[in-house]
Amino acid sequence: MFDHAPADFRLTNARLVLPDRVLEGALAVEGGRIAEIAPGAANGFDCGGDFITPGVVDIHTDHVETHVFPRTSVQWDFLTALMAHDAVVIGAGTTTVFDSLSVGASMKRPERREILGPLVDALEQGVGAGLFRAEHFLHMRCEVSDPETIALTDANIARPIARLVSVMDHTPGDRQSLDVDRWTRRMAEAMHVSLDEMAVQREELFARSRRVGPGVRAHVVAAAQARGLPLMTHDDRTPAHVAQSHREGIAVSEFPCTLEAARDARQRGQTVVAGAPNYLRGGSQSGNVAVRDLMAEGLVDVLASDYVPRSPIDAAFAMAEDPALPQDLPAMIAMVSRAPARLTGLADRGEIAPGRRADLLRLRRVAGRTHIVAVWRGGVRVL
Repeated sequence: MFDHAPADFRLTNARLVLPDRVLEGALAVEGGRIAEIAPGAANGFDCGGDFITPGVVDIHTDHVETHVFPRTSVQWDFLTALMAHDAVVIGAGTTTVFDSLSVGASMKRPERREILGPLVDALEQGVGAGLFRAEHFLHMRCEVSDPETIALTDANIARPIARLVSVMDHTPGDRQSLDVDRWTRRMAEAMHVSLDEMAVQREELFARSRRVGPGVRAHVVAAAQARGLPLMTHDDRTPAHVAQSHREGIAVSEFPCTLEAARDARQRGQTVVAGAPNYLRGGSQSGNVAVRDLMAEGLVDVLASDYVPRSPIDAAFAMAEDPALPQDLPAMIAMVSRAPARLTGLADRGEIAPGRRADLLRLRRVAGRTHIVAVWRGGVRVL
């Protein structure tokens, strides 16, 4: 994992965020794992009353592309980009990250098809060489409107680093982007084409999605289930969407677009994943349901960073202090640590408990903000 072995140490005078309460006390780490939790003062490193929480487990971050494509026309060296991404991730308190790479493309960034294999190669190289401070896995975000998604899925899903799969369809008018005209204007600006040219491309996308979407989705679902990988449905808007994913055996609803879809997903026993940036900015950038409304009805199980790496830990504290929401700090921290760890089969981390891996954050609240003082992964200090 790293060039040096984990240290044995004790943190004292800390507010330990345990699964069910906040305990003022001490925590001992031995051999990279939590060995002891005790109330009151003890010998050890004085944390000055700072919070100690488990490290964030982020199951969805699009942030990799920010470094791979630092400018519209610039593509950066993949391994260097991933190391830069890793520095941002660990600086955000994330000790386990599922890098969400697009498998296929709806329309924007068609080069995603060509770079996927080499980018995952670089990810594996960085992991193997111990170049990352966070632990990295691959979240395959499979675009069902692209016929090339089948081959790209088959080429990458058997890699050991692939641990999570989601099915998504970014064709407008149905799921994430209900307003087709708004989508057309936004895409025309992003792709530097006229509205008329974008309208032609949009109609081609509609036709392609109708033609290949069902078959691509079925293939991806079957491939993930054959590998025993957790599978998520992305941007469900209607009960019909939820019913479809339920029939397919999908157990996780990621970023449902409406209260109706989230309620239906909960009734069918699906885990609901929401985006932390949605809460922090006061609503959805796409005009969909506000996460605060989902939280008010208890319809969120996991928070993910989506496109802002800092957002999970910031949202956890903000939600715990929101008088309109029922959750306390331990419950909110669990949504960004224990719950995503369990969803992805990582039972060795995600909570402060004896025997768990010492993935830990030391946090200080300053003027309503969360300052990340230190980060440990497996008992090794990485920040």
